[in-house]
Amino acid sequence: MIRTGDEYIDSIRDGREVYVGGEKVRDVASHPMFKPLVDIRARIYDMQHDARTRHVMAYEEDGEWSAIGNKLPHTQADWWDKRRATDTLLEDIGGIVTRVGDETVGEMWSLFDGQDVLNEVDPQFSANIRNHISRVIKADPFHVSANTDPKGDRSRPPQEQDPDMLLHVVKETDAGIVVRGAKYETAAAYANQAFTKPTIANWGSEAYSDYAVGFICDLGSPGLKFICRTGFAGRAPPADYPLSSKFDEVDTLVIFDNVLIPWENVLFYRHTRAAMFMRATLHRYSAFAFVQRNLKLADMMIGAALFNARQTGLDKHQAVQEKLAQLAVYREGINAHLTAAIALAERSPGGLMMPNQSLLYTGRVLACSQLHEMMHIARELCGGQICVTPDKADFDAPETKPWLDKFYTVNEDWIADDRRKLLAFARDLLNSDYAGHRLTFQLFAQSPPFAHLAAVYRNFDWDGPLELVQKAAGLSENVLGSTTRTAGDSAVSQWFNTAVPSTAAAE
Repeated sequence: MIRTGDEYIDSIRDGREVYVGGEKVRDVASHPMFKPLVDIRARIYDMQHDARTRHVMAYEEDGEWSAIGNKLPHTQADWWDKRRATDTLLEDIGGIVTRVGDETVGEMWSLFDGQDVLNEVDPQFSANIRNHISRVIKADPFHVSANTDPKGDRSRPPQEQDPDMLLHVVKETDAGIVVRGAKYETAAAYANQAFTKPTIANWGSEAYSDYAVGFICDLGSPGLKFICRTGFAGRAPPADYPLSSKFDEVDTLVIFDNVLIPWENVLFYRHTRAAMFMRATLHRYSAFAFVQRNLKLADMMIGAALFNARQTGLDKHQAVQEKLAQLAVYREGINAHLTAAIALAERSPGGLMMPNQSLLYTGRVLACSQLHEMMHIARELCGGQICVTPDKADFDAPETKPWLDKFYTVNEDWIADDRRKLLAFARDLLNSDYAGHRLTFQLFAQSPPFAHLAAVYRNFDWDGPLELVQKAAGLSENVLGSTTRTAGDSAVSQWFNTAVPSTAAAE
C-alpha cells in the first residue's frame, strides 16, 4: 500500500552512517542539508493520500492503492497518467526534483524485458526482478539508482589498480554475495533502496566478469557509508535563493565496505552479456521522466524571461520576441518528442508499452544539447540585473529600503518586492552555483552526450531512408542486404495507415 510521508521519514531513521561537511549526521530527516528534499519526498507520499491529488498520483487495483510512478506501463494511457502525475507533482512543489523514484524505477523495467538474458545465468535472477518490481508496487519504497563508480585510471583494467575502483564481488556465501567498492548515487542518503548496477565499460570483455553484477541494495544495510557533497540549502537565505535552498538533491558517494547482498536481491552476477544488455537499454523507460523535467525547466525559463520583458515593456521589441520564440521552439520541441513518443509507443520484448525509442532518444538529445544555449538566451532576456541586485536584507533595512523601493519599482503593477523576487528566482535558475550544478548534472543523471547519440544510433529506423533512396535512385535491391525493420518503424507505419485518434482519445 502507498505510504504516508511520516512512514517514509521513519523508514530512513535506521541508524545509517551519513557524513556531510566532515561531520557525521545524527538524523538525516532533520539535518538542514537534507530536510528540504526529505520534506518534498514526504509531500509526494502525502499527495498520494490527499483527496485533491490522489486520483492523479495513485491508482486502485484489486482494492489496493499504489503509486502511478511505480506502475508497470502496459498501455499508452499509463504513460499519459505518468506524465500528468509528474506535472502535478512539480507544479505542487513549485520546482524541479529529479531523483524521487518515478524516473529510477523504470530502469528495472528494462531488466524485466531482458528476462531471457537473465535466464541464461540462473532462472532465479529472472524471478528476482519480477519479485522486486512487484515489491516496489506494493511496498512503495523510495527507490533510487546507482551506476557510476569512482573508476580510477580508465586506461588500465581494474585488475591492474585498486580493485575497489569498480564495485565488485569479493566472495559468495550461502546468504548471498559480499561486495566492495563505491557508487555515486543522488538522494541515496535519504532513500530506501537502490538499483545498483555496472557503469559504462567494455562489457564485451570477460575480464570484467567479477564486476558484472547488478542488485537491489537496501540502503539501511550494515557496511554502507554515505559521504555526501555539501548541499546548497542553508548557504544563503531562501528569499535570495528560492530554488537552491529547497530543491537541491544531495549527491552521495556510497561506500560498500563488504556489504552482504542477499541472493533474492541479486539480479545478475558474473554475466557480461547481462551487463551489456542493461547498459544498452537502461534508459528505455526512465529517459521519459528525465526529459519531462527538461520540459518543465524550459517553462520556468520562459516564465522568468517573459515576466522580465513585460515588466519593462521590452516584450514589444522584435529582437526580444525572436529570443522568446527561440525558447518556445525549444520547449515545444521537447513537448513534441514526449507527446509523439507516447502516441507512437511500442511493445517491448517483455510485453510492456515503452515510449517510441527513436523519438524519445532524439528528444533527449534535443533537450540536453541545447539546454546551455537556452539558459543563456533566458539570461539575456532577464538582463544584467540578475547578477547585481542586492539581497533581501537590503530591501528590508531602514537605511537602504527607500532607495531600493525607488529604483526597483517599475510601475503600479510591479512594485520593488515583486521585482526583487523575480530577479532572485531568475538568478537562482540561471546564474547561481545551483544553476551550474543542475546543468552539469545532465551529464550524470541522463548519461554523457556520446551515450545519448549511441542510443539514437541503435534505435533510429535506418531502413526507411535506405529503401527510399534505393527506389528513388533505381538501385538494385541487393544493395540493401537483409533489411529488418525496427519496432519503431512498425509503429510509425501503423500510425499513418490508420485514422489519427482524436485529442480526447489520446488523453
